[in-house]
Amino acid sequence: MKDFLPAGWGVQEGRGIALVIAGPSGAGKSSVIAEILRRDPELTFSVSATTRPRRPDEVNGRDYAFVSDADFDRMLKAGELLEWTTYQGHRYGTPRSEIVARLAVGQDVVLNVEVNGALALRRAELPHPVILVFMVPPSRADLIRRIRARGTESDAALSTRLVIAEQEIQQIPNFDYLVVNDALEAAVARTAAILAAERARIRRCLP
Repeated sequence: MKDFLPAGWGVQEGRGIALVIAGPSGAGKSSVIAEILRRDPELTFSVSATTRPRRPDEVNGRDYAFVSDADFDRMLKAGELLEWTTYQGHRYGTPRSEIVARLAVGQDVVLNVEVNGALALRRAELPHPVILVFMVPPSRADLIRRIRARGTESDAALSTRLVIAEQEIQQIPNFDYLVVNDALEAAVARTAAILAAERARIRRCLP
């Protein structure tokens, strides 16, 4: 097939994709991302920094970089974050150097960020494609069930998360794709299909 392409065509160096997956807490983003990473050795994960406490099943440096408020302030002042946002009183941010370096050598990166953070990444105007995927559970009842299953949320915290989720859903028109996570395997397949389509875009092949 390469013999039929004009000279110089093919996926170009330094054109990695930033696949940004956002959505309400309880949408199952982490589970989908973990499975896609397991299946796709060419995809890497950008670890966000956060000031929120670590959950029992989370590993520092794998799920998030858990930092103090002082460390987060230092990162902000040093310009080390591409974007940052506050969610339920805790701050989240995307380290600049790691993601820019990976994209610059053509690596595709998947990010798990808050909805406002995803939109901020689009506004950052990186010299690389930023693809925004909004992930939702199939229903409000499913969202409540998933959050309660964690066993880490009080009734007050759950109510707050539901209010935030309703606000976040209003941002769906600002995203590129919508994935309904009704079953893990199906959601993984849908997200993988989005990544495959973006990898095949002509803009990645032009010399």
